Amino acid sequence: MKTRNQFIDENAHLFWYIRKDKLHAISDEVLVEFILSYADLPQIKELIDIVGEKKIAKIVENNIIKVKKHQRQNYRLSTLNMFGKYFESKGLLKYS
Repeated sequence: MKTRNQFIDENAHLFWYIRKDKLHAISDEVLVEFILSYADLPQIKELIDIVGEKKIAKIVENNIIKVKKHQRQNYRLSTLNMFGKYFESKGLLKYS
């Protein structure tokens, strides 16, 4: 399995506004946001292996709650809906 840094390096083109010298210091939330919003299914599967399904579900859930409260968020609404339903079907979201 790839390390988090190897995965970030392979997908560096998705993090277009983050300076290359700061790329490995991004939070898991930023990593999940960019990969779920802009990557293909193979990269998303790798992300789940690296970060963990439960942690990604928690990040998605926190951002769904922000959308419901009309707080600023950077995810595309369709992305949150799709992954929210996926993690809900696995029983990983508290609100489900």
